[in-house]
Amino acid sequence: MGVRAAVDARAASQDEQALGTVAGVAAYSLWGLFPLVFHQLRSVSATEILLHRVVWSFVVVGLLLVARRDRHWFEAVRETPHGLRNLAAAAVLIATNWLVYIWAVNHDHVIEAALGYYINPLITVALGVWVLGEHLRRVQLVALGFGGAAVAVLTAAYGRVPWIALVLACSFAGYGFLKKAVGVEATTSLAVETAVLLPAALVGMAVLQAKGDAAFLDGTFGRDALLVSLGVVTAVPLLLFATAASRIPLSLLGLLQYLTPTMQLLCGVIVFHEPMPAERLVGFALVWIALVLLATDALRTTRRRVDEPVPVVEPA
Repeated sequence: MGVRAAVDARAASQDEQALGTVAGVAAYSLWGLFPLVFHQLRSVSATEILLHRVVWSFVVVGLLLVARRDRHWFEAVRETPHGLRNLAAAAVLIATNWLVYIWAVNHDHVIEAALGYYINPLITVALGVWVLGEHLRRVQLVALGFGGAAVAVLTAAYGRVPWIALVLACSFAGYGFLKKAVGVEATTSLAVETAVLLPAALVGMAVLQAKGDAAFLDGTFGRDALLVSLGVVTAVPLLLFATAASRIPLSLLGLLQYLTPTMQLLCGVIVFHEPMPAERLVGFALVWIALVLLATDALRTTRRRVDEPVPVVEPA
């Protein structure tokens, strides 16, 4: 009987891991398809898209909390030391990230936006050093060196500093750092973040409507429906990510994160036909080398259980 119970428990664990893997692939794949969504809204300003994303995300997350009968989600944040302050700062960072990303997609900079999410793990490691005083292992130091070289090469290739990639990477690394410090679940965190941004978003929408500059309710039904759907578009992959994070090892989740920028890169090159000259490809190759080094080192140390796994990100 004991053997049977052990077999059943192992099968259940394998089923849970399989579910988590599918959920993780789905979450990062959906984030990878975001350029296709925002590209359909090119006739709407990036600022207005951001305002709608904040408002409708708050509505969707609020409905989820009501459906779960979760009446204590705010208390969980308030009782966490510096929880509200950290999530308020995180809200500002994610709003910056969303705005720059939307603008980049709608102005034919999808490839550079993808670069930002490739660079993000390197920025996360750097934050650990600068903010937490962590010591870099030799492989991590080499990886950061390749990352720095990549930025230099891409600066020459673009003829300017790749500011879109750097702003996206830094804002999202800071966002993840603050969220980790609070440690509440994804739905609760998004509820607080969008609640912080909600008053400004509502005022912004009202001003646009009053001035007659709003695209919402002044175009096709399909465009309006897509703006409203941004709440679901934001919440669904986040919930899938939460499902995956609770069921699979962080080392696997950390590797799955590279699906997102890879799919975004493919969207930029194949779907939107953005240029990818050789010198730009060299810069990307340097980033990929850095990520391989970082991932290999993280997997090795994870097996030894002496350090953290690959830094995991939740794309915007």
